[in-house]
Amino acid sequence: MISPSIKPESLELNKKIKLGVLASGSGTNFEAVAKAITNQSLNAQIQVLIYNNPEAKVTQKAENFQIPAVLLNHRKFASREDLDKKIVEVLQEKEVDLVVMAGWMRVVTPVLIDAYPNKLVNIHPSLLPSFRGIKAITQALDAGVKITGCTVHLVVPEVDAGPVLIQAAVPILAQDTEETLHQRIQVQEHLILPLGIALAAKLNNLA
Repeated sequence: MISPSIKPESLELNKKIKLGVLASGSGTNFEAVAKAITNQSLNAQIQVLIYNNPEAKVTQKAENFQIPAVLLNHRKFASREDLDKKIVEVLQEKEVDLVVMAGWMRVVTPVLIDAYPNKLVNIHPSLLPSFRGIKAITQALDAGVKITGCTVHLVVPEVDAGPVLIQAAVPILAQDTEETLHQRIQVQEHLILPLGIALAAKLNNLA
């Protein structure tokens, strides 16, 4: 569940925020943000989708919402820093205010973080600081905890260590598999990511 201290009216943005979204896979979180914008629960506009996997299905969702998509295949860059330099170039060209990592499966560097200080938002499938890094859902199941969830947080150089914006808890059921738990966590991710974006916008006085 989402913290009851978060009131919907406190997340209303007076100015339309220009977003850049980074995604690597199916794009369900990208779609959740696009839908929140369409139904006017998030006062924003996605300027560009940047994706690094040529096979990523997120491109289909971007096309559905008529959002421009740019492929930056990480395999064609000599280093993470070189990739991030190109990402910053595209984001600045599109006049992006706030950057959202919505299933971006690359570790970002200070090149990107410093270009958007406190304006780089990530969603992670655990209640941070628990189960940082890859395979967070597997980590939670292996640890035998009874509750996990998801976190929207600001990005800092240390992986999954930035300030928390909002979290949602998800109970782990006795019969849960990685797939079933992942599905239930995703439901909450889609709810809190637009809220986290609005909180980040307010934090940075963008609206």
